[in-house]
Amino acid sequence: MRERIDFEEVSIGDDVGPLCKGPFTTPHLMRWSAAMENWHKIHYDRPFTTEHDKLPGLLINGSLKQQFIAQLLKDWAGRAGWVWKVNFQFRAMNLVGETLTIWAKVKDKRETPAYGLIDLDVGIRNEKGVESTPGSAVVALPYRGRDPVPYPFIPPAKT
Repeated sequence: MRERIDFEEVSIGDDVGPLCKGPFTTPHLMRWSAAMENWHKIHYDRPFTTEHDKLPGLLINGSLKQQFIAQLLKDWAGRAGWVWKVNFQFRAMNLVGETLTIWAKVKDKRETPAYGLIDLDVGIRNEKGVESTPGSAVVALPYRGRDPVPYPFIPPAKT
């Protein structure tokens, strides 16, 4: 994780990332399922998943994909920034064996008195280029030469 990126360093159209994860194996998903206490068989029992539920293979957990988006954004915002809002949708399945690329792109910049806000498009693609998890995010970044974004985070009065 970087220490700091200032609002003034960011331009509309900048790419954030990518963060690459995988290829995923059954043990990866089993460990995540255990940590999250998510015991749905679609994440670790291939016969159940393909025969009973008629799915194409073991599914990468949605909560794991959510964590990857948060990791990309927090690593980019650094210790002085704050990931304020993250929205996404699960639009396609990701399966064991896939490698995922987590990405973001700066869509807009807004100023508030205390810090700047960065609007981003975010998503996750597999190695075939299939977008499974499109979304958006808002990250607060400090102004150059000013204090880090306050903790606890205080949302701006208007956005």
